Amino acid sequence: MVKNEKFQRAPLVLAITAASSIATGAFAQSAEQIENTTGAAPQVAAPQIEEVMVQGRLRDSAEMLVSERLEEEVVTDILGSEMIGRVGDSTVAAALRRVSGLSLVNDKFVYVRGLGERYSSTTLNGATVPSPDLTRNVIPLDLFPTSVVESLAVQKSYSADQAATFGGGNVDIRTKGIPENLTYSIEVGTGMNSENDGDVLSYRGGDDDAFGTDDGTRALPSGITAALQRFKGDLSVAGIRSTLIAEGNQFASEQEALAAAQALNRELALNLNRDVSVEEDSSDPDSDIKASVGNRFYFGDNWELGFLAGGSYKSKWRETERVQRDYGSPEERTDTRNESTYAVDISGNLNLGLRFADEHELETTSLFLRNTDDETSISDYFNENRQISDGQGFREYTLKYEEREMVVNQIKGSHSVGSETKAMIPGGLLGWVPEELTVDWFYSDATATTDIPNEVSVNAETVTDPATGETISSSVSTGSRSADFRFTELEDEVRNYGWAATLPLEFSNSTLELSGGFARTEKGRTYKQTQLRLDIFSVADGSILSNPLDQVFSDENITSTENNFVFDRAGGNKQSYIAATLSDAVFGKFDWTYNETWRLSAGARWEDYNQVALEWNPYGYTPEDPQITSDPEALAEATYAQDDIYPSLSLTYMGSLWAETFQLRFGASKTAVRPDLREITDAFYIDPITDEQVMGNPNVRPSEINNYDLRAEWFFDSGDSLTVSAFYKDIIDPIEFFEAASSDTNVAREIINAEAGEITGIEIEGMKNLGFMGGTMDSFFVQGNVTLQESELVAGNEADAPTNPVREMTGASEYVVNMLLGFDSPDGNHSATLGYNVFGERLYLAGRNLAPDAFEQPFHSLDLTYSWYPTEEITVKAKMQNLLDEAVEIERDGVIVFEEKPGSSFALSAQYQF
Repeated sequence: MVKNEKFQRAPLVLAITAASSIATGAFAQSAEQIENTTGAAPQVAAPQIEEVMVQGRLRDSAEMLVSERLEEEVVTDILGSEMIGRVGDSTVAAALRRVSGLSLVNDKFVYVRGLGERYSSTTLNGATVPSPDLTRNVIPLDLFPTSVVESLAVQKSYSADQAATFGGGNVDIRTKGIPENLTYSIEVGTGMNSENDGDVLSYRGGDDDAFGTDDGTRALPSGITAALQRFKGDLSVAGIRSTLIAEGNQFASEQEALAAAQALNRELALNLNRDVSVEEDSSDPDSDIKASVGNRFYFGDNWELGFLAGGSYKSKWRETERVQRDYGSPEERTDTRNESTYAVDISGNLNLGLRFADEHELETTSLFLRNTDDETSISDYFNENRQISDGQGFREYTLKYEEREMVVNQIKGSHSVGSETKAMIPGGLLGWVPEELTVDWFYSDATATTDIPNEVSVNAETVTDPATGETISSSVSTGSRSADFRFTELEDEVRNYGWAATLPLEFSNSTLELSGGFARTEKGRTYKQTQLRLDIFSVADGSILSNPLDQVFSDENITSTENNFVFDRAGGNKQSYIAATLSDAVFGKFDWTYNETWRLSAGARWEDYNQVALEWNPYGYTPEDPQITSDPEALAEATYAQDDIYPSLSLTYMGSLWAETFQLRFGASKTAVRPDLREITDAFYIDPITDEQVMGNPNVRPSEINNYDLRAEWFFDSGDSLTVSAFYKDIIDPIEFFEAASSDTNVAREIINAEAGEITGIEIEGMKNLGFMGGTMDSFFVQGNVTLQESELVAGNEADAPTNPVREMTGASEYVVNMLLGFDSPDGNHSATLGYNVFGERLYLAGRNLAPDAFEQPFHSLDLTYSWYPTEEITVKAKMQNLLDEAVEIERDGVIVFEEKPGSSFALSAQYQF
């Protein structure tokens, strides 16, 4: 294709660069091999140099993807699997911290250039995929293990072939492809975390927990499901009594009917899984195993068939202590949570490929991901009702088993009518088709699910030391807040398909590439939440409330008429919802290169977008209480439609200013950000990450972003590089969370459209060999990037009394720094990487009514990875992460209102790869 011809200098420069960077180790080692080998010198030297490039001098792995970066028409950063493996990040989310201008929030979401997670999009091999996140459309990137990744491409400026919801950037996760020859590998590893003391909080779960899936122990009992249908969602004593009478049951008196309803109510409670006592258990070290096999087969002169199959399993225990404080009374009102989490990650992938004569290619990708966290926690807290000095407090026991899964099936094809294809078709029927014309198409079907069965929360009251707040004793609370049993199910399904045609044209001193295509995205989401409660209004013997939880909620205690246990469905009817989106798009663009010096790319995308999100009451059985509203006004508010044109422009100068290869890029574009599916309803929900109450807003509007980029890139013949980028983003109607009115013990947020927002910044990144410092230092190199930026948000009239009507954008840091110090031994047997990452103070929560804003404090992450290559096939790797033992801290008005230590992690693995 012409795209590869435009930068004929780039591969040559990179080859010279790679050769110069490995000269010390590679040529010395190859010479030794030649002396000790009876075969011909060229036959030995070539593969030996290649092996040293891969193992001995991994420094040049940072350069391998430079050619693709140069060829991109827009500003793009690419992170390859070699560098990901070298640094040792285990998830895509963690790996993306290394890219300039990106920061990681909640260990799940990537912020591109200071914009929140909603302002970036994620694709898998170029296709839209669903999200298993309960409250967001965006994909939590900790779901993807780096073991399935070939490269990560972060496109920071828009091009018309991307979806309009590009926002401020797009992350494309590219999975590993079919190898050229037979390859297989197996890797085993173990590890630990400094916060683990050997004993963890746990409870009796299911028999399949080690596989990250529930065996049915936690599932909503069939007896309760049947009762919800029979009693039309009303499981209260009054509701059961009314149904019994409506069914024709005869009772001698009102008291007899009430007693029958109470007995049946208690019997229904017995269906719950109440084996929920929290106890201490021993933990096992981390375990990690990966394996893969692949090959490519050749048939005749033109046919190739290949496959790649792989899988991984990882399990680990983690302990954390989280401390929250009230900024007004930090010594008296605190919340200390001790939590133990057993995490299981499982992945499987299968790729199949068929190629004919480099003119036709079909490839399928099937991917299975499972990520399960089994959390057990005990929270001891004090608020305005009971303070530490009172000698009394509160306790909450929580059990949460969250299973996230994603299944993706993709197929894509690339076709051109070349000489081999024309020869197969008789009569010259395809002779008129230009051989340079290519047609690419894809189809992706993906489903993401989240299942949280039997999430248990039990409230208790404590007697504490009034000086220290340490708990002396506890007993389960009585009243309407004893125990809560919640069952949550999410299914998100996305079908994405489309095609694109490309025609390159060559002229005497220029080339022109014309392209256009179509894309369609269909998405459907259902979210169902069933919340049940078991309250204790009175007991004959109060001492039973201090027993282990399974004894407090024993069959005997529940069914005893001397006690008053009451079972019911909790919450309103606004937790569940159904939603769907449909998007059709057509795009066209041109890419013109003049004299290999100037390159102009421009295009436009027309997109027709439709969205609907409706509150769903799964337990509505009457016209007065329907599952889905039939009110025309409510239905109209639940829908949104928009069609618009999104242009893009990129101008590039290519030369040799101060370096062998130099590029100067300018880009301008318009993109959009639309509210998440749940956010256009007026439902209240609890954010599972922040535990805050969030209010939707049917009136929220999409944001429009005008993007401007300028990037200069220098690639020197020594292998060093330097990139300087400047960017500016102007946001109209930015979608933001603001603090809303709530009780003293809760924090609530609401989503609104602010008036305006803007971000201005500069990125500097580079790579430098340290050989200029002396011969010994030739084995070391430094690679890093620094981002400096300013953001401003004007709250506008829709915000509810914000403390600061003009402030920075949520999650935007003034600076982000990533640094790598790498070492590659001259003999190619050892490599090491010291990685450092830090982000500047960033706004976590904007206050209201003069309450101060809350800021997340900088987190200095220092990681060390060492690799030893005893043979060509074996790699032994040691990883140490968060060596500084930093804590996550949020500060409000000078008070640390949130503090959590993730601990330092240590891992050791061994890999055999052929």
